[in-house]
Amino acid sequence: MKVIFSSIQWMAFILASSIVAPIAIAATFGMDAEATSDLMQRTIFVLGLSSLLQVYFGHRLPINEGPAGLWWGVFVIYAGLGPTLYGSSDDTLRAIEAGILVSGILFIVLSVFGIIEKLSKLFTPVVTGVYLILLVAQLSGSFFNGMLGVDYLGEHHVQLKVAGICFFLIVFSFIMSQKGSAIIKQYSVLICLAVGWALFAIFGLTEPIVHSSKEVISFPGLFVFGKPMFDGGMIATSALVTLLLLTNLIASIRVVEQVLKNNQVKVEETRYRPAGLIAGINQLIAGLFSSVASVPISGAAGFIATTKITSRLPFIIGSAFLIVISFFPHVMTFVSALPAPVGYATIFVIFANLMVPALIEFENVQNKERSRLIIASSLFIGIGAMFVSADTFKGIPPILTSILNNGLILGTIVAIIVEQIVMKIGVKERA
Repeated sequence: MKVIFSSIQWMAFILASSIVAPIAIAATFGMDAEATSDLMQRTIFVLGLSSLLQVYFGHRLPINEGPAGLWWGVFVIYAGLGPTLYGSSDDTLRAIEAGILVSGILFIVLSVFGIIEKLSKLFTPVVTGVYLILLVAQLSGSFFNGMLGVDYLGEHHVQLKVAGICFFLIVFSFIMSQKGSAIIKQYSVLICLAVGWALFAIFGLTEPIVHSSKEVISFPGLFVFGKPMFDGGMIATSALVTLLLLTNLIASIRVVEQVLKNNQVKVEETRYRPAGLIAGINQLIAGLFSSVASVPISGAAGFIATTKITSRLPFIIGSAFLIVISFFPHVMTFVSALPAPVGYATIFVIFANLMVPALIEFENVQNKERSRLIIASSLFIGIGAMFVSADTFKGIPPILTSILNNGLILGTIVAIIVEQIVMKIGVKERA
């Protein structure tokens, strides 16, 4: 029974941290309720399958797959550029579909030739720590907007009822994670999700559930956006996204390994190359099923640290549950109705906990004075980029926009470059 509840907890966490992306993308492209539910179905199916492939054949760690923020950004950017570049929103989706497939092929090629191992050497404790702090900083904007009710129920302003309930959920979640019994800590996400959804229903803040017109059981469709449309510009964008997703993959593996070690869990030798190969297969699966491509989520580290669920079995069963429920359109319609603010508030403490392994990483550095310079410079640039409006990048090539308008990636790249320069200077000084 304990394993089943832990598995449901994993499933609830993955759903709570993943449903926003397909709903937001569907809204950006003007999809109706049925198309939104279909996109949700395909995305959840791909996330569950991708997680199982990684835990069995890839990195073999309990790291859930989630919609890749970079691909989410590509969808949003091309929603505005696409009609001009490709003629229509439908053709834009076909081009993105092709881009995801290209990304899968590139992932496999880079892994086969050992590029991923070479990149992993660049992720020192300093770079990993910077990445985690920037990740939390970048997510904080979306979290606060979501928990304040901005754009919830179609209203572009702060909703005090929503904010009040979310604040209560955060405090409630924090108390459970700190003062609760071992059982309560393990199931804190599940409890918080249920309490939050119930409170939203009581205060009339839930959206009406649109019932699906499909059969009871329905399987995700292939190439729903249409035949993939390969384009030079999108292929170039895919190449950049692939390299950046590789850094995300490496960082997520390192962070979860560190959390498991902190919980006295024996971790086998890091499997970067198999993880990269499976990541490529997962990208191909996402392209085939016209869904949002996935990537291992660093938030798994926060989930493990909070719930103390370190075993792989609950994660495997939870991922299998995701695949099963994706075959039931009525269940997916119900899941799609989960209030986004409740999801944000539920996982708030978990993502905030990602700061802890970052601070631990900084404690492991050798030359602290030089490391502080790298950390400060990278955070200054990365966080600064987060305050630059996306509208200011009009006329800039999408490839550059993907870097300059993403503080997480820009700051991480700066940390890698500056650290390599500082290390070379240090070597010359010692010589």
